[in-house]
Amino acid sequence: MKRALMMLSLSLVGSVAQSDELDDLINASSAIVSQIDKGIKLAGAGYEYASTGGALSSGQLAGTAHISTAQLNAYNNALSNMSNYEAYGSVQDLLETQAATELQLMDDALDTFTDVVVDMIAVVEVAEIAAEAETPEDKAEVQAYVVENEATLSITQQEVDTYNQSLNDIEEHANNASAYLGVAANSEAVAFLQQGAEDNNSNADFATLSYDSNQQWVKVAYQGTNNANAVYVNGQGGSFNMNFYLTEAELLTAGAQSDLYLTGPTALGYRCFMFNEDCD
Repeated sequence: MKRALMMLSLSLVGSVAQSDELDDLINASSAIVSQIDKGIKLAGAGYEYASTGGALSSGQLAGTAHISTAQLNAYNNALSNMSNYEAYGSVQDLLETQAATELQLMDDALDTFTDVVVDMIAVVEVAEIAAEAETPEDKAEVQAYVVENEATLSITQQEVDTYNQSLNDIEEHANNASAYLGVAANSEAVAFLQQGAEDNNSNADFATLSYDSNQQWVKVAYQGTNNANAVYVNGQGGSFNMNFYLTEAELLTAGAQSDLYLTGPTALGYRCFMFNEDCD
């Protein structure tokens, strides 16, 4: 059976957690300090033994303490990059990175969802032929078809459970991603959460981010503290004018215009969807 539903083409958030400029500086400076430390030892040994005689190196030892051009460039680049360093991390990066994770989880759930819908696709055919039967002869043909093909037309409890769970997962991860990206797009909300990291002397990159559908907020819990800040996403006080909630009717209208729906079996019909036949 051909792959039935056209998958959403997700454009995952492109931001990647920033490289740690401080770690780069530590590594680059430490590498040069190590060479200098070795060089001082070699120079000290040369000074001590030269005056007494009878102690020689291979003549190649000094080179092992040389500072390479690569080490020099790495150090100077690390110094320059410190202008971009964010000692308290970046709430913006945290929101966008976690949104990308949620989008990937939603994509995985969509894979599961579309697979199980394909497995259950025969129910669409049954519904169509049953609804189209008008005369007794038509109805008899439906009965004969169903009796003959009951084994392939039936749906298992496992398929239903998979379908239900995948829908739950899609909704959960879609909401998480949308909440994070919505907050990330609000500069005032980001600044508020970023200030919280600074006030708590904590790095936002290692904070715990969460969306709570009951509280209707996005919360950042700062590492190393018992403190957290949250911004409402329901238009209430302290929401920074963020009201992300849509009605069921609005969501269903949007869904009816999506590629996933328009290329699916309930919109196209069973024969068009399966065989590209009888397509209007």
